[in-house]
Amino acid sequence: MSVNVNRNVSDQFYRYKMPRLIAKVEGKGNGIKTVIVNMVDVAKALNRPPTYPTKFFGCELGAQTQFDAKNDRYIVNGSHEANKLQDMLDGFIRKFVLCSECDNPETDLHVNPKKQTIGSACKACGNRGMLDTRHKLCTFILKNPPEPDSTCMKEKKEKEKKNKKKDKENGSGSGEAGNHNDIDAPDAVDGEEDDDDWAEETTEEAQRRRMEEISNHAKNLTLSEDLEKTLEERVNIFYNFVKQKKDTGAIDCADKEILAEAERLDVRAMGPLILSELLFDENIRDQIKKYKRHFLRFCHNDKKAQKYLLGGFECLVKLHQSQLLPRVPVILKDFYDADLLEEDVILMWAEKVSKKYVSKELAKEIHAKAAPFVKWLKEAEEESEGSDAEEEEDENVEVVYSSSARELKMETVQPEKAEEDDDLDIDAI
Repeated sequence: MSVNVNRNVSDQFYRYKMPRLIAKVEGKGNGIKTVIVNMVDVAKALNRPPTYPTKFFGCELGAQTQFDAKNDRYIVNGSHEANKLQDMLDGFIRKFVLCSECDNPETDLHVNPKKQTIGSACKACGNRGMLDTRHKLCTFILKNPPEPDSTCMKEKKEKEKKNKKKDKENGSGSGEAGNHNDIDAPDAVDGEEDDDDWAEETTEEAQRRRMEEISNHAKNLTLSEDLEKTLEERVNIFYNFVKQKKDTGAIDCADKEILAEAERLDVRAMGPLILSELLFDENIRDQIKKYKRHFLRFCHNDKKAQKYLLGGFECLVKLHQSQLLPRVPVILKDFYDADLLEEDVILMWAEKVSKKYVSKELAKEIHAKAAPFVKWLKEAEEESEGSDAEEEEDENVEVVYSSSARELKMETVQPEKAEEDDDLDIDAI
């Protein structure tokens, strides 16, 4: 049975298919192992050597692998279910097969053992780039680069022979001009060597591609160096990256790049703290709406990042105390409505006054101003757990937030008198 190479695509007519992995457990005790029966067919569908996905399994599982190319046996030590390996194969496909631009699997790997780089070129969209070489499999790929396709090499040689023969025929039929073939010339002039070795395109597009490759290569070289730096240095690198995006006017569409840079520097959780400093000021309510997507990439389902967002908010209140301190509960409500802060994170923050970001005196003032909103959150939580009768009573109480108001107000709404038609029993009709 075949499955889509990119299993995130559910289209049954998706053109890129691969066989479903078949795993067979052999042996007992310490000698137990899993043979991937159809690894050759799977690898062929992915246009990768069968050793690559097998070794990837070994890296992910912390298990030894064995290759027997003559008998097409690819083995991972230990007992592993086919479904588990199939899910793991999705990770290999994402990292080493799919194009980062168009998500198509029509890619070729170009390995340069001397420069310790692995490039990827997409035949579908033309995208070319460098792979992140931090994964353990990259060490194996650099030592065992993929062999060139023998069919392509054969076609290339045949084409060269035809071109040489055609050149000779054209030269011999042109009278005296054809006598230049009798003159001894260097092998390179005769076309014995491949022009690709010394000639290169000079078009603007080709130059742009080469500059991108150089830039990507430089990024990979500095990757390990940056990770070896202290946390403070990495945070400063991230700060300068975001600031540069803001200064050049590219910040609005740079949310994915900003997240990727934070992950590269291993400072993802601290991202909201830096973004708060650079993207928020006294007009924070409008800016929450504008940059909601940027913050959501960090804060969604990440309570640690949400705590850093609250820290950044406290720092902002310190900078614009007269404007923002009276509006603390309204701003917290904006964060809450935008799904940037979860209820339990806010309640946990409200329980303890911290002087981590601001003075203890200012932190107490911020918490005091936030008290009405925190109280509303707690009451809303209690109401949801209460009985139906209690809920009916509480329906007449609303918390009103006004952009012009400086504090929360509690208003009692008088219930409207029910019309006579409302008292009709539907079952009795």
